[in-house]
Amino acid sequence: MTTRRKFIQSIAAFSSLSLTGCGWRLADVRANAKTSGQRDQLYLYTWTQYTDSQLLKTFSAQTGMKVLADFYDSNDVMLAKLQAGGGGAYSIIYPSDYMVQKMVDKKLLTEIDHQRLIGLENLFPRFQNPSYDQNNRYSIPFNWGTTGLVYNSEIIKDPPEDWEYLWQNQDKLQKRMTLLNDVREVMGAVLRMLGYSYNSKDESQIKAAYEKLKALKPAITAFDTEAWQNQILAGDLALAMCYSADALRVTKENPKLKYVIPRSGSSLWTDTIVIPKVAPNPDGAYAWINFILQPEVAAQMSQHLNISTPNSSGFEQLPVKQQQNTTLFPPESILEKCERITPLGDFEEVYERYWTQLTSS
Repeated sequence: MTTRRKFIQSIAAFSSLSLTGCGWRLADVRANAKTSGQRDQLYLYTWTQYTDSQLLKTFSAQTGMKVLADFYDSNDVMLAKLQAGGGGAYSIIYPSDYMVQKMVDKKLLTEIDHQRLIGLENLFPRFQNPSYDQNNRYSIPFNWGTTGLVYNSEIIKDPPEDWEYLWQNQDKLQKRMTLLNDVREVMGAVLRMLGYSYNSKDESQIKAAYEKLKALKPAITAFDTEAWQNQILAGDLALAMCYSADALRVTKENPKLKYVIPRSGSSLWTDTIVIPKVAPNPDGAYAWINFILQPEVAAQMSQHLNISTPNSSGFEQLPVKQQQNTTLFPPESILEKCERITPLGDFEEVYERYWTQLTSS
């Protein structure tokens, strides 16, 4: 299954926009980190846009530890490496929320000792007892976002308010829109539009969502998680289903592009920090988490990396303009209608079956 994080592969095209423009540079990628028991080194395994050389230097200055980062482009790649025994170098990993559950089930994570943390109380209440990891036993939230629609306001004069806009304007959007190449996101959005849960386990509801998508498919340019960004910036697309993290980049490059979260609801996702059981430097891992939990660090990362911080004290240090950016921080009235995507066990095969019918026909 294509995961939410496949889109990170396109980050290089936007690095000058999201990082270089504010004076930060991406950290050098180390292709083959080797296991080391040295306590003056800390190896991270993370997403490309979640760290850079200045961030690592600041931590090193505070702790005296040298930090090295390797990057992955999907949760599945990360999990496969750990299961194959290739994750023994890393003391910190950044899985997405649903992957935390899977890693706990596979006994890959260390339970976090909250007595060793400083600043956990700074998190927004929403992130202090998340459904994917109650009481943050195994993970600490790092960044969060939503899924929605980005559109060209020069082409679409009336902002789309809900997913049903795609069907109501199918003729106008003919071959000028894309949906994500992600079965759970796409099926979930339609399920939500129909009044069902993003995580429905009722096959009749899954079939109803499939039938709606089948009717829309002739107007869809592609099921795509990456290429739409260049296409909408070039004016070839009028609308695309996307993640808020991507929407932030393209709307900053072209202010005529706007992002909206459909009123019937969408998905809410969180990327986290965890300590693997094989961590060679657990002391360094706790030092890193405490560094990230510092309000001033959380605020700086939110500004420099253009990410949504779950740290309420860090949020309070942000400029008012950034606090009021509804793509970064949607209002509570919208978030209340959003759901987290959760693992469905064997029932995921039902989603895959209908998805294969949809995308192969």
